[in-house]
Amino acid sequence: MQIGIVGKPNVGKSTFFSAATMAGAEIAPYPFTTIKANKGMGYVRRVCPERFFGVKCNPRNAACTDGTRYIPVELLDVAGLVPGAWQGKGLGNAFLDELRQADALIHVVDASGGTDADGNQVAPGSRDPMEDVRFLEREISMWIKSILDRNFQKTAKRIHLEGLKVEAVIQERLSGLGVQAGDVSAALRSTGVGQDPTEWTDEQLYSISDAIRRISKPMLIAANKADMAPEENLRRLAELSGYAVIPCAAEYELALRKASRGGLVDYLPGSRSFTLKEGTQLSERQSKALEKIRSYIKDRGTGVQQAIEEAAFKLLDLVAVFPVEDEHRLTNHQGDVLPDALLVRRGSGPREMAYRIHTEIGNKYITAVNAKTKKPIGHDYELQDGDVVKIVSKA
Repeated sequence: MQIGIVGKPNVGKSTFFSAATMAGAEIAPYPFTTIKANKGMGYVRRVCPERFFGVKCNPRNAACTDGTRYIPVELLDVAGLVPGAWQGKGLGNAFLDELRQADALIHVVDASGGTDADGNQVAPGSRDPMEDVRFLEREISMWIKSILDRNFQKTAKRIHLEGLKVEAVIQERLSGLGVQAGDVSAALRSTGVGQDPTEWTDEQLYSISDAIRRISKPMLIAANKADMAPEENLRRLAELSGYAVIPCAAEYELALRKASRGGLVDYLPGSRSFTLKEGTQLSERQSKALEKIRSYIKDRGTGVQQAIEEAAFKLLDLVAVFPVEDEHRLTNHQGDVLPDALLVRRGSGPREMAYRIHTEIGNKYITAVNAKTKKPIGHDYELQDGDVVKIVSKA
């Protein structure tokens, strides 16, 4: 699963990405610092099954701290989009192409209103962040529409004359964007257009594209620079219909993670507190900065970890499952206890889980065993969050 981090330039996208991944994205207070997309691993938290079984895990792909597993999820930091990006302005077409395989989007918005439409710094409060939300919606929808528009009249006539399923043709056209047939069907139902595309107006084609965007690329709002934002801006963003809105202070999260890595503080991502390491010596500047951060996060945290988890568990409806090879010892063939954690779509069955482990295991799948109950589970069983499962496959 891949989560794209999007927004106009200079709103803190790369700071958000760096805070979430501790990867070295370039950060600077001017537009188009990021040109090529940055990829890295963020993490989402889930209770480790070690608590249920009374064992100590030996994780390989997901660290465990005090019974909490940090499960990796791929993040993609895309260069800033400006008005007209879908037409190529600001290298917009190239930047939008980076989003093709993103399953969900986190739209980082400058809630302080301190950057104009192109990402240039202006006086805080000068820009209405609601305009940034609407602008990005339109850019992505127009990008999808521009793909559908290519030879659309010719395609529409072929659908009409040959009696083809319009959903299948549109899905094929948009398959490179990760759009599924079900996404297209849902979009057509929600817009109420007829099945004859030769009768669709340009406005209807935009409505279809907009609906496909909402369904296939679900998005939440990270209201960044919340520590500097007027309360009115945060209130209005929070009232946006159809969006989860998470107040964020990405600079604070990045500062805390750097301080933790540098051995100055004990801080777990997503926490609303931190403690100084024993014997830590801070400069006056460092002390003031950390006290400012401490005061801010005690009520709401920095929002970065919350935004990633909201995207994973609410937008994408993922659950965490734990594959093992021995359901009694809870180990893999190397003897590691509860070694791995995987994220799968809610409603997935054990066969889908087998394919997530390895294509060959999926191809040779026979059955599965629930390690908590020690009972076999059928192919129609829906995996639950926290399930520990042994996959049985052909030798």
